[in-house]
Order: sequence, then C-alpha cells, then structure tokens
Amino acid sequence: MNILISGVRLVDAHQDFQGSVLIEGGRIQALFPQSEGVPKPEGQCSSLGRGEGVTAAESPRPTIHIDGHALGSDVVCMPAFVDLHAHFRDPGFPLKETLESGSLAAAAGGYGTVVCMANTQPVIDSVELARHLQGRANALGLIDLFPVLSLTQGMDGRSVAHLAELDPAVVRLLSEDGKDLADEGVLQAALQEARRRGIRVSHHCDFGGKEAEQLKAQGASREIYSRIEENHGTERVLRLAQETGCAIHIAHVSTREALKLVQEYRGRRSPGQVTCEVTPHHLALTEERARELGTESYGRVNPPLRTEVDREALIAGIQEGLVDAIATDHAPHTAEDKARGAPGFIGLETAFPVCYTVLVKQGSLHLSTLSALMSYNPARILGLPDRGLLQPGLQADLVLIDLGKKETIGERPFVSRSRNSPFAGFSLEGSILLTIHRGKIVYQRGS
Repeated sequence: MNILISGVRLVDAHQDFQGSVLIEGGRIQALFPQSEGVPKPEGQCSSLGRGEGVTAAESPRPTIHIDGHALGSDVVCMPAFVDLHAHFRDPGFPLKETLESGSLAAAAGGYGTVVCMANTQPVIDSVELARHLQGRANALGLIDLFPVLSLTQGMDGRSVAHLAELDPAVVRLLSEDGKDLADEGVLQAALQEARRRGIRVSHHCDFGGKEAEQLKAQGASREIYSRIEENHGTERVLRLAQETGCAIHIAHVSTREALKLVQEYRGRRSPGQVTCEVTPHHLALTEERARELGTESYGRVNPPLRTEVDREALIAGIQEGLVDAIATDHAPHTAEDKARGAPGFIGLETAFPVCYTVLVKQGSLHLSTLSALMSYNPARILGLPDRGLLQPGLQADLVLIDLGKKETIGERPFVSRSRNSPFAGFSLEGSILLTIHRGKIVYQRGS
C-alpha cells in the first residue's frame, strides 16, 4: 500500500514549504512543492474508514490519499519523532506499562523510534535480552525499538564483563539509568569498554559525593542536595568520558550549571562527542508545579523540577544550540506507586504539544528547530541516518499534526497504561492526527 499526503505544510530540520509527499514501499519516494501540483494516485479513490480527508485508491496499485486541505489549514507533516529516553517497564511491570501499550502510546504521540532504558526485571544486560525485546517490538510493527544495555551487569554497580559482546545493530546506547555509579573505577572501566566498542553512553548524573551526603544527613531538602548531585555527577562523567575518549550523552539536564558544564566539555572534544537532552517537563514546569502536585508523590521526578531561572536557562540553551535533543523520560507508574513517591512522569503522548506550545507558540523557536530537536538530532545521536528528515529514500516515519487544534490534557484518555502526567488540565496546542511508521498508518486519531 502506497500513501500520498497532499496539500500540507512539510517541515523538517532543513525545510519548510507547502506541498505533497509520496510514500512507496515503506520509503519516502518523492516530495512535491505546491507549485508542481498534486500527483494523481493510480486507480479510483474511495473513502477509507472514518478518517476525514483520507481516501484509498483501488488497484492496480492501491494508494491511500490523505488530503491535507480536508483536514484543515493548520496541518503539518513532519518526520516522526525519535525518543532517546523512555521506560516501557517491560519485562517485569505490566501494571505500569507493557511493550504494546508503550508502543501504542509512542505512536499516539507521533514517535517512530524509541530508546528504552534497562531498569526492568530482569535488567536488560545482554545482547540476547535486548535482541529478544527488539524482536517483540518488530512483531508489533508500531515503532522501532532500541533497548539500552545496562552499564554494569544486572545494574550491580560492579561488573562490566557483559560489555565484552555488543551488537550495535541492536544496542545504540549504554546506561545505568537512574543509578550514577559511586565507584569511579567501575564507571571509568565501563566508559573504556564503550569507547572500545564505539557505543555512546547515556548518563543519568546524580552522584553528589560527600557534600551531597552531608546535606542529606543534615536534613536538607531534595531540591537542594539534588542540584549538587546533578552538577557534581555531570562534571565527573564528562571528565571521565574525556579521559577515556568515550562518546557521552547527558540525560535530562535540568540545572543551568550542568548545561554550562556540557558547553565547557563540548568545546574540548571533537564535534558530536558530547551531547545532551532536556525533557518537556523541565522546559515547561518548575518547582512550583511540583509543590502543587506534591513533591514527594505526584510531583516527584528525577531530577526534580527546578527554578524558573533553570527553566529559562534550558530554553536559552536550545536557542543557542547547546541542547541537542528533547527526550521524554516517559516513566509510567501506578497511582499507588506515585502516591508512595515513585519518581517520574509519562510523556510520550504530550511531548509535542508541550514543546510546541511552550517553545514555538509562546516562544520564538522555529518549527524546523523543534523538528531537529525531536527527530533529526536524536536520529544522528543514535547513528540512524535513514530517518529524521523528509527526504526521498529515507524510511517513511511521518507524523501529521494539527497545529491549530487546542486540547486540554486528560480530557481524552491516555493510551499509556499509566496516568501520571504533570500536565493534566493544561490547555496545549498541536494535536497528533496520524502517525506513519515504515510506510504504514499505525495511529489515526479517533480510530
């Protein structure tokens, strides 16, 4: 089945124009500027389901025609998003999320590629386990999944012997997830092995050393000691990565000091060796929202929501090109676990509307830059040159979005099994209409 999308705004990291896109054989076949008109699909068109503006051409070569004019004047077609940081809780925690529910949530959020962290039961610490999980995702056919391999075996903080055998086709990132290794020697050994294998390490920086431990012992608030943990942990891993030559990616940067450290160490190394991500919730929310939700329950996340000064620094970092990617850190939890203080928010289904509303509508960011942050740059960090742009020959992972449609988060049920979103009740613009993965429609709003 081929797909023709006509009469829409086509936006990626490098271009922004009105036109059409033709998909054949799971690949982008051609782009047509509006001035060239709309290529006529072969066969007679007939309606397909209840999707307004979506029709299907009959044989000899069936083509689905998506007429952007029928969908509205604010519809944009972009490369599907690439998430460098998510938790699907599979295997081990089916009440929070499963591979299927997480993949469906990703598709509903416009994502075509997702990197899943290894903090599951069992921990994903072998290529065999990673390959099995990826195979299950491939069978679903909703997204491309790249499992992260843990830095230490079983996340025990000691052994890195399991890194001796790695398959870059399956594993694109290594990470200890929310555990910053206290033993600097073990961390250094893991970075050395990653360098030898040519695989980037995505690091969660929350090791504050003696200073943070003293503050904890003195009863300091989490907001105070966690800042020291993030800043100290960021400096430490950037230094060790430089010493070992390992490519390093700093996960969910949330403080202005940590972002400054990324800038400093990036200047000391070759281009692309130091990258970083920020999350939608750290770009949109502050500690005030955490207090409203409950800092030790529904408002708790690692790292914590920071000050307005930090939030503004992250946005400035995006505008200045210091931030490489926006990643969701999708972290589903049951209501009971959140009430008991489990850290994290779901984010796959709200990431684009949050970022579009905050950065583009309320800010001065161009939509092409947002596409770079959510699609092009993450794909390059993962070493996936076949996606992230609207370009003939690339994998047909696309998303259609109604930029003019405003929705109140929570009024429509989440696809994820969990409901722990900090944006419940927020009115946001940019509604995902349809997601295409490898040339197939995997999500259609209202279906």
